[in-house]
Amino acid sequence: MKIFKNPPKDTWHQLTERPQLELEFLDGAVRNVLNRVRKSGDSAVRELTLQFDKVSINTFQVTTTEIEEAVNSVTSDLQKAIRTAASNIEKFHAAQKRESLPIETMPGVTCWRRSVAIDKVGIYIPGGSAPLFSTVLMLGIPAKLAGCGEVILCTPPDSSGKVNAAILFSAQLVGISKIFKVGGAQAIAAMAYGTASIPKVYKIFGPGNQYVTKAKQLVTEDGVAIDMPAGPSEVLIMADDSSNYSFVAADLLSQAEHGEDSQVILVVNNEKMIDPIQNEIKNQIQSLPRKTIAERALVNSRVILLENEKDAIAFVNEYAPEHLIINTRNHEEIVSQITNAGSVFLGNFSPEAIGDYASGTNHTLPTNGYAKAFAGVALESFMKYITYQKVSEEGMKALGPAVEQMADAEQLAGHKMAIRIRLESLNKK
Repeated sequence: MKIFKNPPKDTWHQLTERPQLELEFLDGAVRNVLNRVRKSGDSAVRELTLQFDKVSINTFQVTTTEIEEAVNSVTSDLQKAIRTAASNIEKFHAAQKRESLPIETMPGVTCWRRSVAIDKVGIYIPGGSAPLFSTVLMLGIPAKLAGCGEVILCTPPDSSGKVNAAILFSAQLVGISKIFKVGGAQAIAAMAYGTASIPKVYKIFGPGNQYVTKAKQLVTEDGVAIDMPAGPSEVLIMADDSSNYSFVAADLLSQAEHGEDSQVILVVNNEKMIDPIQNEIKNQIQSLPRKTIAERALVNSRVILLENEKDAIAFVNEYAPEHLIINTRNHEEIVSQITNAGSVFLGNFSPEAIGDYASGTNHTLPTNGYAKAFAGVALESFMKYITYQKVSEEGMKALGPAVEQMADAEQLAGHKMAIRIRLESLNKK
């Protein structure tokens, strides 16, 4: 990890940059995938799956038999753990339901808003070297709580053409039965445009690498909604001398192992902390099966020394991390000043990993600085809201003249006439 000591604010822009592919190449490569799938459907998806996943798939949809076999192969301990996580996630998201509340804005004018589930949604689950079955819970549970009519799931197959057993167990646990063996940008294209095998959806959810993220962004140009730009994972940790250095190192590595394009940032207020934490990282990384991936991610990661607390908080808000761990003695005071973060973890015993799996909050979060404007996935992400109004005769008499004046000022005679004709009919009574 590169070290920057009290960097001036005019350098923060460079320090908050994320690692990424050449944008022109990325855009062109993904557009090519989208166009091929839109034009040729299943045949293009098969060709791309063979090209990128090195496996030939004849039938994309996972069969009932495959699901049953996968469920039976998951150990009882893992099943219990997944059920525990599912219970917490359901509790947290069920509490987000809102009642429709009619408001009388003035006598005779009543307005209200009603939530309606998005009818068709698609869920993307990364399934390569790290099959994220936990994401099935994070997206499938709120989709079902919202009442979405059709929920489909796409995830890449392994080299033998199968889907990870824990992904299939989690899917059947939350009630998802339409599961397809398709990954990468081609999966996003299939859900966005539809193929003979894979249904078209109205909104796509799920994290992924830069190709998946770019594909999600591009399909919005064709009217398909997405949850957010959720790309390579990242964490920023604020630490002081009250933090446990081994905990800090472990939390940094837990994100670095996600992928080579992941990024971890450590912000400290004392230079004496840097070497002990770096040494902990060197020791702990040796035991990681994904050591090489973590090492490459650390190349793009940074240690920022900011001795002034206000500067440290300002840097965090400028970086806008997907995950923020505030591991300081005054974390309750600091957290009230954080305005840009996807999800926040407080204190020595709140690792980011616990939110990734089972605390109950959603781990599908904005990355790459998008936490400045986007929130993480919630129950509302699977809903849309329709507004209603009902105006009585009394309301028309009270509000109509104001609308007439406004319509006249905007030179919209038809709007004015829609009001005038009603007022005149009321005046005849």
